[in-house]
Amino acid sequence: MMTRWPLPEPMAMALEQARRAAAGGEVPVGAVVMREGAVIAAAHNAPRTLHDPTAHAEITAIRMAAEKIGSERLDGCELWVTLEPCAMCAGAIAHARIDRLYYAAADSKGGAVEHGARVFEQEQCLHRPEIYTGMGESEAGDLLRAFFQARR
Repeated sequence: MMTRWPLPEPMAMALEQARRAAAGGEVPVGAVVMREGAVIAAAHNAPRTLHDPTAHAEITAIRMAAEKIGSERLDGCELWVTLEPCAMCAGAIAHARIDRLYYAAADSKGGAVEHGARVFEQEQCLHRPEIYTGMGESEAGDLLRAFFQARR
């Protein structure tokens, strides 16, 4: 489905990562970490490929970004992801101190930002990023629907 306006470049890149995941048989989720206007990491889901249940797009991109900047704290960074993060990924976002989270499609079953655990709303959450949703929602949703439809 086409959007009425161009997507921000980081979300377009995250969607391309999601397409790569789907091409490899992984759930189509992609993530991009930006810092000072530059991409410092891009990744897609790879739990099946890597035999690693933690190899979600967000976790992999956060690991790559932390290594690149030489710090476990990603202060000044933004995370762009095609699907609402799960509880594991939301926890990693908080621990990494990501400033802003942008995600395309909501996930009423597995999401933990506006659904489920609502990780950033918990008193125990020590860092809460600014959150922006909906950019690329139809594209991300179309990718996910097509992926799961093909497996039924």
